[in-house]
Amino acid sequence: MSENSLRLRGKVAAVLGDNVNTDLIYPGRFLNITDRAMTAEHLFELACPDLRGQIRPGDFLVAGKNFGCGSSREQATAAVKYAGVGAVIAASFARIFYRNSINLGLPLVVSKPALSKLRPGDKTEIDLAAGIIRNLTTGESIEAAPLDPRAVELLEAGGLIPYLRQKHAA
Repeated sequence: MSENSLRLRGKVAAVLGDNVNTDLIYPGRFLNITDRAMTAEHLFELACPDLRGQIRPGDFLVAGKNFGCGSSREQATAAVKYAGVGAVIAASFARIFYRNSINLGLPLVVSKPALSKLRPGDKTEIDLAAGIIRNLTTGESIEAAPLDPRAVELLEAGGLIPYLRQKHAA
């Protein structure tokens, strides 16, 4: 693991509430799209259609409890990742969304206080290993759960499939 991959810098693109489900993230009517990169075109299309146009590569999404609840569709994670989101910070995540995200190489950060301490536009740094979020705009440090080293390995590789390819090629 490299030190650089454990630290992420970006801007908060949006602050969302509790129970943001996979239907809101990626509407079911687009499930026939098989190109993962194209899923980004429909991110939050019904719930917040202007949001995907505000996201710049490396930006963060912040949310409350149970982000990614609902169906187990992997396309919701793909849409977030391929829209350029650098990480999602939330009070908690639905278990299957969490697993899908790590498998696809999208960093997720669990932090209950982040929802009340981060605002759209805040410049932010996340230390995945230490479990610290720094709001560079306000200078405040926010506690987060450190990411498991095995999850960091998967993220560094770009997700589960690239990780397995690297392991079996060696």
